[in-house]
Amino acid sequence: MSRILSRENSLVSEFIAELRDVSIQQDSMRFRRNLERLGEIFAYEISKELSYSEKEITTPLGISNMQVLKEQPVIATILRAGLPVHQGLLNYFDRAENAFVSAYRKHHKDNSFEIKIEYLSSPSIDDKVLIICDPMLATGQSMFLAYKAMLQRGKPRHVHVIGLIASQEGLNYVNSHFPDNTTVWLGAVDDELTAKSYIVPGLGDAGDLAYGKKLG
Repeated sequence: MSRILSRENSLVSEFIAELRDVSIQQDSMRFRRNLERLGEIFAYEISKELSYSEKEITTPLGISNMQVLKEQPVIATILRAGLPVHQGLLNYFDRAENAFVSAYRKHHKDNSFEIKIEYLSSPSIDDKVLIICDPMLATGQSMFLAYKAMLQRGKPRHVHVIGLIASQEGLNYVNSHFPDNTTVWLGAVDDELTAKSYIVPGLGDAGDLAYGKKLG
């Protein structure tokens, strides 16, 4: 199942517009903050899909019966561009366990590339709700390989995949490769994916825009 938040008018579209805007992208702090704010919005939307139980809360004047989360999810991110989105999720799921996966494109001389998983730090995800995020969902391969790596830590009960901007091809890939107990949450979907697997119009390299250009 896929949820594309920009298909309804909301601040999601405003924040994504700023992420795409070359005149605003020069402000890396604002770029990171917009990623974080979108992470917070996705956290709120996902929270509606989670399980709750009633709890008695003592106030200064009495008892209030409130619905509270039964359990916190595990929040995972693909380094490095996903870190601000991760922080936005963590701002809301503030007692969640956290996981980090390093995935990168290893380029070859013929301009082809393969996705390599280099690092995994994760708690058990067995029978838990897993939220995994990456700002850009281009081919979808990085997201799927990161998820496969995390299966070393157990089998989640439900998976929420977050991408702020996806290509249609990437969305199709995720839908066809992830298990049925997966919900895909996207900010926007762009039609074009170039031969070098860049989303068009997209926004450029989210990691570079957030943290500065890297060598290699």
